[in-house]
Amino acid sequence: MGHSAGLRAGTRYSFSRGFKNHGMIKLSTYMRVYKVGDIVDVVANGAVQKGMPYKVYHGKTGVVYNVTKSAVGVILYKRVGNRYIEKRVNVRIEHVKHSRSRDEFIARVKENAEKKKKAKAEGVHMHLKRQPAMPRGPRTVSTKDNMPETITPVPYETTI
Repeated sequence: MGHSAGLRAGTRYSFSRGFKNHGMIKLSTYMRVYKVGDIVDVVANGAVQKGMPYKVYHGKTGVVYNVTKSAVGVILYKRVGNRYIEKRVNVRIEHVKHSRSRDEFIARVKENAEKKKKAKAEGVHMHLKRQPAMPRGPRTVSTKDNMPETITPVPYETTI
């Protein structure tokens, strides 16, 4: 029997709605504001077949380059052979959501700005670079009332 290689082949689970997520789409989906330069995730919503991205772009993150009445244009990078090619995909807003990838960075920028302001008021020089986790401190393992045990494997036996 032949294998169908159609437009939506292999999307049985990726395009299906999640558990208790079937039915009407939340109105907040349509109320979100997208601006050029926003970082978005392209996640296809199976309830809306119009303006659906091709399956290769499902789950990819890109940058909005164009905004229209009911859709956004997103720049994505698609792997072709050994390189990545820039693709411009027009997707309806039901299939797009703001990416959380920069949330931590933006929070850190705001936190650093507060620290700088506070340090300037106190007249102290502030070092804001992130530091890697340092090695753990030294420890002493006492053998008093805690004698080391020799652990040997149990010999393998076959009982037939």
